[in-house]
Amino acid sequence: MESPLRTGSDDPELRLIETALWDGAACPRIEGHLARLARGARALGWPCDPDAARAALRGEPGRPARLRLTLDRAGWIETTRAALPPSPSEWRLALAAVRLDADDPWLRLKTTRRAHYDAARAALPEGIDEAIFLNRRGEVCDGSITTLFFDRGQGLRTPPLSSGLLDGVLRAELLSSGACTEEVLAGADLPRVRLWVGNALRGLMPAVWAG
Repeated sequence: MESPLRTGSDDPELRLIETALWDGAACPRIEGHLARLARGARALGWPCDPDAARAALRGEPGRPARLRLTLDRAGWIETTRAALPPSPSEWRLALAAVRLDADDPWLRLKTTRRAHYDAARAALPEGIDEAIFLNRRGEVCDGSITTLFFDRGQGLRTPPLSSGLLDGVLRAELLSSGACTEEVLAGADLPRVRLWVGNALRGLMPAVWAG
């Protein structure tokens, strides 16, 4: 059977991405990053050397940094290191203009194939920190650089992968620990629930719906 990822996977510029925190001494979520990178490589039929990836997820001792690792179709790994930019104390959220196809398998991989996310971030109005995507059924998917989490008063929840979103490292960590469970969230309910956004770089961060 032909892989649903075949369309677009022949792009010579395509890369898998991992964006990770270096806290000055270690990469705290390195096992989650390595596991997701390996899953992505298997899905695309690419080689991936786990030892090389582990060695690449390092920064300078005593200097916290944002690490960006990329893997290409030949298994070549590159890593860039940058200062960790400041984060809002509370993220203000609004809807992205584009709706996503929940059945698009590329939404479940973190790759350089992310034009809709980049366009949404470029279009953020002043005072808005993150764009939240809905799928064509009106369900919440992802943020442009974060996973969305919410609470209706029954504990922390996050949308299921079936809504069309990335299997985030922080998301997987919270689900596996039992700190969070999956639940579909309709876009219409965004103003009615308590919100957070999060990723492996920043952890879980409080958020507010700004429309």
